[in-house]
Amino acid sequence: MEVVLEMTLPRNAESAPLVRHTLDASLRGLGVGSEVRADIALALGEACANVIQHAAAGMEYEVRARMDGARCVVDVIDGGTADGADGADGAAAWERVEAPPLAEHGRGLRLMRAFTEGVQIAGRAHRNGSIVHFEKSLAS
Repeated sequence: MEVVLEMTLPRNAESAPLVRHTLDASLRGLGVGSEVRADIALALGEACANVIQHAAAGMEYEVRARMDGARCVVDVIDGGTADGADGADGAAAWERVEAPPLAEHGRGLRLMRAFTEGVQIAGRAHRNGSIVHFEKSLAS
């Protein structure tokens, strides 16, 4: 059975817990263990926090998740930066903000890579913004 979740969310702090809880409930319904769900929630929270803090051009962002019983595939899509940077620049900005392991801020990308697989940041085709993509095996 495949479950698809698509949400358009306001770019505010209250939206991140909402999407995390919604995805977690879907994963729980599929019988996914708590440890795997926690890894996905952490990565999703980091991706959403980055959009909320840095993608100042848009008032909304999108989260798309697909779960097929074996994998969870997540895309967090933002509308770009306030300075009009194109998608490629938005993706490059993610790479520039990776911080040392003990830094207080900027560890999101490092955490996402540690707890999920297939982390990719790409520019949006023909639009401003970035797509943060990650996957996670649902096997414990």
